[in-house]
Formats: sequence, C-alpha cells, structure tokens
Amino acid sequence: MTRDELRSKLAEFKLETRGVKDVLKKRLKNYYKKQKLMQKEPINGDSYYDYICVVDFEATCEEGNPPEFVHEIIEFPIVLLNTHTLEIEDTFQQYVKPEINPKLSDFCISLTGITQDIVDKADTFPQVLQNVIEWMRQRELGTKYSYSMLTDGSWDMSKFLNIQCRISRIKYPSFAKKWINIRKSYGNFYKVPRNQTKLTIMLEKLGMNYDGRPHSGLDDSKNIARIAIRMLQDGCELRVNERMHAGQLMTVSSSAPLEGAPAPQMPRYRN
Repeated sequence: MTRDELRSKLAEFKLETRGVKDVLKKRLKNYYKKQKLMQKEPINGDSYYDYICVVDFEATCEEGNPPEFVHEIIEFPIVLLNTHTLEIEDTFQQYVKPEINPKLSDFCISLTGITQDIVDKADTFPQVLQNVIEWMRQRELGTKYSYSMLTDGSWDMSKFLNIQCRISRIKYPSFAKKWINIRKSYGNFYKVPRNQTKLTIMLEKLGMNYDGRPHSGLDDSKNIARIAIRMLQDGCELRVNERMHAGQLMTVSSSAPLEGAPAPQMPRYRN
C-alpha cells in the first residue's frame, strides 16, 4: 500500500493519519490485530498501569563534558500520564541547588535556560526528592493506582539519579529502580535502528513537532509523554524494560510479569 492508501484506510477507521509510512503501516496492522483479539476475548483493562510518570532530568554540564565532570540534577520534572484517558493529567517541576559545582557554566545556562539565580534560590536534592514523593503520594501512586516511571534513554536513572543520590548521601529510591526506556520501546515497536530514537526524530517520524523549549526538563518530559500517548494509541504496550540492580543498569525481559512501581518512600541516608 502507498502512504496515501494507508492514510485513507486509517481515516476510515478514525485513526491518526500523521507519521511516516512505516509508522502508518504499524498503526493499521495493530488496529486489525486489536479488532481480532476483541472478537476472541474482551480486553482486561485492569492489568495495565493506571499512570505513567515521565521524567527527564536536567543536570549541570560543561561544553564537551570532560570525563571527570560530575553531573548534578538541577531540574526535577514529572509529567503524569493517565493511560485510561491518554491525557496528561498533571505536572510537577522543581529546580535543585547543586552542591559540588554550585556555579553553572555559561554553556549549561544557554542549553537548559536555567539561570544561576534559579538554582541559588532552589532547595537541595534531598528536599526536592521529599517534595516529589509527597506529590506522588497525594496522587495515590502505588497505593490506589498502579504506575510506572518512563524516561527517554537509560541515563536519567542509571547515571544522573544514581550519581545524585551518592552526592546527597542517600540511598537510591525504590520507586525509580525500574522504568520504561521509551527509546528501546519505540525502536522495538516501530522496528527502527537505535540512531533513529532521539526525541526530535521520534516526534518527526510520528508526524509531530516539538512543543516548547528543547532541554527544558518539563518541556522535554511533555514531548516524551506525547510520544508515549501516540505509541499507546498505536497499540504498543509500554512495559518496564530496564532496572537498577546493585548500582548497575540491567535489562528487563519483555516476558517478565507486568508490575507497577512501589508506593514512593523517602530513601534512608547512607552511612
């Protein structure tokens, strides 16, 4: 089928018609697959996560990022995606005061849009993490509602959060030990190579433009959430595919049982 034929077929079923040909093909194929399954058995809506928490940290950086440079989190955003309504239900954003390199480089300021004044007035990481946990608890995540964390790549959790917890002398939080790496999910679902899973390329291939300011943690998170919504609409079951174990990044098998993250709790301080 040509791209135009695919688009008219999708329009007939009142499905999204934006995206490159491979994406459209996958969307149509999944629609047929879903219809077939629904004839056999009703879908059990209770088994999937109620919410997905999209996180995209911003961290201190220098031009060229010398290997000895220690990255500290300076923005902690969360976008709360409701998997039932497929809408962004809420957002959280707080800036963080770095301790090791309290003065931001000019490169970091121009990349992230975060000024020296913003971080000077911000709380340190343990207090911000406490606020994050309080915010998540108010939304009954891990108690009334099941949820999973989602990131764009492995680095947010395995590198930035991991390093930050060591700097702040706190244990790694249990709610962030497993997550969905959307780059992996996107590559596997649409059958594209790893180099085509950058945020802007994923948006472009799905026929979407970036909304907001690139490298603003909150705007990045919102755009990642838009990709997640489109993937869920296209029939992808986004599942946890990475985890931290004993300080190391591990892969989670796609055949592992679908489990939500635990109710968030403030981690203990390290001895």
